[in-house]
Amino acid sequence: MSARKKAQATWGGRFSAGPAELMLRFGESVSFDHRLWAQDIRGSKAHATMLAQAGILTKKERDAILRGLDAIAREIAAGKFVWSRDLEDVHMNIESALTKRVPAAAKLHTARSRNDQVATDVRLWIKDQCDAADAALVSLLKTLVKLAEANADVILPGYTHLQRAQPVSAAHHLLAYAEMFGRDRTRLAAAKASANWCPLGSGARAGRRSRVIPWTPSPTAIRPRSSASPPPFAASTSPVSPRTWSSGPPPSSASRACPTSSRRVRR
Repeated sequence: MSARKKAQATWGGRFSAGPAELMLRFGESVSFDHRLWAQDIRGSKAHATMLAQAGILTKKERDAILRGLDAIAREIAAGKFVWSRDLEDVHMNIESALTKRVPAAAKLHTARSRNDQVATDVRLWIKDQCDAADAALVSLLKTLVKLAEANADVILPGYTHLQRAQPVSAAHHLLAYAEMFGRDRTRLAAAKASANWCPLGSGARAGRRSRVIPWTPSPTAIRPRSSASPPPFAASTSPVSPRTWSSGPPPSSASRACPTSSRRVRR
């Protein structure tokens, strides 16, 4: 059976033919959501472990699924995995490859739908990206502290209201920006916390478990847009600090609270 007929059978078993070429191009997302592959595999491994604990998978079936997922992860990391547009998205590509190798993987969608699967993947990806950005900020803060220690005796003119004010040390200037980047870490932590809820169990709509995301009904749990909005906001504010740093003299205490108030004075 061709890849297209297999893809068609996953969602349109009532139809005798596969989708039109235009619809394939319109409906596929694997060209960009393949970046969720690590999170998709992590979620499937956790789900397989849960199904084994619930008695739906045997220990042998669970272990075979976990080994199969690990093998697929190695292939993807090595660039050897072939992504099929006909299989639409990252989930179906991985599931199709896994089922071919491990027949028991057909049970992996018990108590799970593609809806809560994609919501889980997106939330895991958001958390991973927040961790990566936070690690970069920590490295930057350490560098700023070292520079401040090395330049504690260097005196620079401070500015306020576009005029020179009291002299400040270079360390004071550098640590003012350290405060700004520290606030960026706080915003990233809040963005990560907003995504730190598990939508698994919400299913296609009405849910299968009683405690998934406490404050929302499951139709909302499987829509990851709300958890995806805080990270871009946090990321959009971070460039303000280095941009201000490069555009003018050391900030006054007022401009530290509002970084964009610092301006270069042309004389």
